[in-house]
Amino acid sequence: MREENGQKRAEYEQIKAEKNLKRLAYDLREDTVDLICAGKAGHIGGDMSVMEILVELYFRQMNISPENQEDKNRDLFVLSKGHSVEAYYSVLAEKGFFSKEELHRTFSKFGSKFIGHPNNKLPGIEMNSGSLGHGLPVCVGMAKAGKMDGRTYRVYTVMGDGELAEGSVWEGAMAASHYKLDNLCAIVDRNRLQISGNTEDVMAHDDLYERFRSFGWHVIDVADGNDIDELHAAFEEAKTVKGKPTVLIANTIKGKGSSVMENQVSWHHKVPSAEEYTQIMEDFKRAKEAF
Repeated sequence: MREENGQKRAEYEQIKAEKNLKRLAYDLREDTVDLICAGKAGHIGGDMSVMEILVELYFRQMNISPENQEDKNRDLFVLSKGHSVEAYYSVLAEKGFFSKEELHRTFSKFGSKFIGHPNNKLPGIEMNSGSLGHGLPVCVGMAKAGKMDGRTYRVYTVMGDGELAEGSVWEGAMAASHYKLDNLCAIVDRNRLQISGNTEDVMAHDDLYERFRSFGWHVIDVADGNDIDELHAAFEEAKTVKGKPTVLIANTIKGKGSSVMENQVSWHHKVPSAEEYTQIMEDFKRAKEAF
């Protein structure tokens, strides 16, 4: 009976955690939209699509915090699609790496540390990024170094799907498989839109599953990459894989959370008008009520 009660308690805590993270993702969407409005700039569509991925990583998966930044066994993360920095900043501020007040007051202002792409002069950020195609190769080096040094950390990187047209991504993929880097997990934010249009019109990626598998990766297709439950299950599976790297193909929605933005290429980089802002915030509020 005690064992059964313990199991029920664990299940309850799991459900509670998932609901809290789902609400947190929308709280951070609100923060991110406010940040973009304050800075008068931002890649809002990709910020919205990547949010649940970042929330699951930073608040449940990764061993990383403001307190362990010097720990050589801390997990490592690189936002390869660095243009989604507003979402990244919001997550890091919520995690306590820096002040939310300072972030919103100075973002995108002259002389600010909070610039339009990740800046490793800020706490919690491992490398500058934004030049697309570089995150995965660098993370291959980080993962290989961890193996060589006997470290226990895991390495994570988030790439955009448009980014996968860069040849350096596939050089990194080949090396990761060759060195059997099972401490490496890549995530593709598969929202199907990039600055110049639909990814399938610009450079088709519908064969991503088979493509990564042919490079020797363990591939997990996340049907709804904006669903915390599905992401949690996928990341947990990735931890069990031995002898090869893992990639999550997270099928997301660009502009996720508001009908004003969803699946609209024009929202790749945009600041909402006052009317749009009001509607977006109402949509976020309704979404949170469902949890």
